[in-house]
Amino acid sequence: MSILAVVWDVDDTLFDYTTADRVGMREHLLAEGLLDGHGTVERAVAHWREITDRQWARFSAGEVSFAEQRRDRVRVFLGQELTDDEADDWFGRYMRHYEAAWALFPDVLPVLDALAASHRHAVLSNSSLHVQDRKLRMLGVHDRFEAILCAAELGVSKPEPGAFHSACDALELAPHHVAYVGDHPEIDGRGAADAGLLSVWIDRDGAYAGAGAPAGPRRIASLAELPALLGSDTRFGAPSTFG
Repeated sequence: MSILAVVWDVDDTLFDYTTADRVGMREHLLAEGLLDGHGTVERAVAHWREITDRQWARFSAGEVSFAEQRRDRVRVFLGQELTDDEADDWFGRYMRHYEAAWALFPDVLPVLDALAASHRHAVLSNSSLHVQDRKLRMLGVHDRFEAILCAAELGVSKPEPGAFHSACDALELAPHHVAYVGDHPEIDGRGAADAGLLSVWIDRDGAYAGAGAPAGPRRIASLAELPALLGSDTRFGAPSTFG
């Protein structure tokens, strides 16, 4: 069955979130005089990411709002009881450093160019439209996508099939006509496969290069591999020339 559209994850798929988060947090902690309290940048960022994952799980479960999970990330990270305004201000100062480090992965624009004529494109992210719409505009790729869908507005998040099916519905395509590309082996990879999409898992760090890769998604190490993977399924029937 031909693949007519590609739906993309954003963070650590198109956008180098891990690097931006590390650089942004380092600059923020330096500016706030907090770096010594966390030992190393790596430990601070690892702690921040763990807190982020836990608070996001609460948001995904409907326990807190998007704004509340952000505030609670700050409170837990600092170990302080802060007012909403204090937490928002701290997060806002962090965001300025974080945004200064935003960048696409080097393979993103070449692959979007290579697939521009053969496939339609959309975004499905476990974030909010406010965050990802602005991010894609600042990164200069917003107009590449027909639809941008996010969990905060959908009311359902990956890996639930309903999230992936919402993206298919936005494109007015059946799941078997849609590929999903994401970096998380379970949330993106297995989730998309279970929802009936062609699941493509971008494993940039090669964590599962050997045994142990999850069943279901097609694993690639670079987006440069994607046109060849979709090549036999393009609408024009021509093999990809992306190299």
